[in-house]
Amino acid sequence: MSVHGGDWAGFQTEYSMLPLDFSANISPLGLSEGVKEALLSSVEDAEHYPDAQCRALKEALANHHDVPQSTVVCGNGAADLIFRLVLMLRPHRALVAVPTFSEYENALRLSGSATEVFPLREEKGFILTEDILDAVTEQTEMLFLCNPNNPTGRLISQELLLRIVQRCEETGTYLLLDECFLDFVRDGEERSLLRLLPSSPHLVILRAFTKIYAMPGLRLGYAVCGSESLASRLEAFSQPWPVSSLAMKAGLAALKDENYVNQVRALVAQERAFLTDGLTGLGMRVVPGEANFLLFSCMEQALAEKLRSEGILLRTSAGFTGLPACWYRTAVKTRRDNEILLQAIGRILYGS
Repeated sequence: MSVHGGDWAGFQTEYSMLPLDFSANISPLGLSEGVKEALLSSVEDAEHYPDAQCRALKEALANHHDVPQSTVVCGNGAADLIFRLVLMLRPHRALVAVPTFSEYENALRLSGSATEVFPLREEKGFILTEDILDAVTEQTEMLFLCNPNNPTGRLISQELLLRIVQRCEETGTYLLLDECFLDFVRDGEERSLLRLLPSSPHLVILRAFTKIYAMPGLRLGYAVCGSESLASRLEAFSQPWPVSSLAMKAGLAALKDENYVNQVRALVAQERAFLTDGLTGLGMRVVPGEANFLLFSCMEQALAEKLRSEGILLRTSAGFTGLPACWYRTAVKTRRDNEILLQAIGRILYGS
């Protein structure tokens, strides 16, 4: 079973209470009022089958990103689309830059693909280097990159990304670029490679409503493909009705709420700096990430277990290939919640 954060149900079963969850990287503002209203008003839609082709949502996404509607594919969260794409292409060999989101490797394992890993070196700050260009060969059928990366939060330089896309087109390598956390980056839209899709038929960009809009329970993600034919194939390689009618209505409402996104970005930027300073002050080594979470190291390897006993969930390195046990990932939340986390870590480490 995959190891992920956000297991509030397991904690509740054990302790009969809800935790303060820093293990899942969700917008600290929760569902926007517009999304809540859309969900309440669409309850009666549950009496009908959802639109299997997600027509209204695809149209809204196409307008939002200025891409052809025929290149957009909606799914039951980003993970659904990762598995769909891998099981459709069934690459013999694939390359994954690690540590990163575990579902890339899980999907490849399920498809029987041979997975090669490109290590993001701790001594280099977990930054993707141009050595990745030599690692992509004619035998590399798929490459998986996450920008900003999960769990490191590091961004890939624009110059290197452009060279990677070019290299993948030269070798015929499908590039799955996961931009699910790019919404939290101040200049995220400028950094997105959506603009390259018309000239990059092997490029697939992955996005989701899960993180920025705090909608993990609704399961809504989408891919934008570099060619209509690839999108059509991915669309066909799906279970019936992959997206619920409630999720679609929530997605449509979320796309209209630009003010909410701006508020989240501002809050995350402010609190990420506060949390970085706090963790550093407690003696942690903190990776300077750009997303709504931070990766930090702590020699107290029982930190997560001790925080759990205090009602706080923290993400460990479990499930992240190549990441030693001394590393932890924490979400960036509100000031009050961040202060609670820092105080708890201080008590565990220093008894104060």
